[in-house]
Amino acid sequence: MSDTPLFEDILYEVRGRAAWVIINRPKLYNAFRAQTIEELISAFKLAADDRGVSSVVLTGAGDKAFCTGGDQSAHEGQYDGRGIVGLPIEEFQSIIRDIPKVVIARVNGFAIGGGNVFATLCDLTIASDNAKFGQVGPKVGSVDGGWGTALLARHIGDKRAREMWFLNDQYTAQEAYEMGLVNKVVPAAELDDAVNAWTDTLALRSPTALALAKRSFNADSENIRGISLMALNAVKLFYDTEESKEGVRAFTERRTPDFPSFVK
Repeated sequence: MSDTPLFEDILYEVRGRAAWVIINRPKLYNAFRAQTIEELISAFKLAADDRGVSSVVLTGAGDKAFCTGGDQSAHEGQYDGRGIVGLPIEEFQSIIRDIPKVVIARVNGFAIGGGNVFATLCDLTIASDNAKFGQVGPKVGSVDGGWGTALLARHIGDKRAREMWFLNDQYTAQEAYEMGLVNKVVPAAELDDAVNAWTDTLALRSPTALALAKRSFNADSENIRGISLMALNAVKLFYDTEESKEGVRAFTERRTPDFPSFVK
């Protein structure tokens, strides 16, 4: 597409009738900063407006990570952009749900923190057999309420979602499949072929029927949008506290945070 903007943090490619949106920060395990999210929003809008695109593939560059959440070097009490928490995360999360096309998470490694939330939000998730899923929020003084918690619970069950958020373990692709977080697991070497098989199938489906089906699925969980916005406001207040800042400091200093000192 001649009018495709130049991006710094992502790649945007149209392959057949599928738009591939690739977080291109492999040295940082595809962690995102404010600019990354802004570019992701722009890419999804391009895909939404392109009548030749029938599906969107969200993935990360390289073979190590899909996305590992927020770039902690850009998070010192808050992120470095616009939005409720200095990051337009609510806008990107919404566009994943609102774009009238099927969004596929192609998980090619770590899907941790915010990356795990992105995979949760996508309509379908396909993972390589070396992928890992999990949450780290309470380990670093952060949380993603709403979509990251309530929608996750709809996918994998309330007890499992609480386990993922409270204990911060990592789960293999097969474990994620058995929970219901992943639709399909394939060998890493076969990941692109498996994704292409899905996008080729979607290209043959009625776009209006797919859009209506997606809207119908979303309607049942739309109340979570309000919960998510309220949670982001609460998180903004939390990021301004010394407790949250201690989590960021400990992460950058590679030590265990002193969270017990904040017990009231």
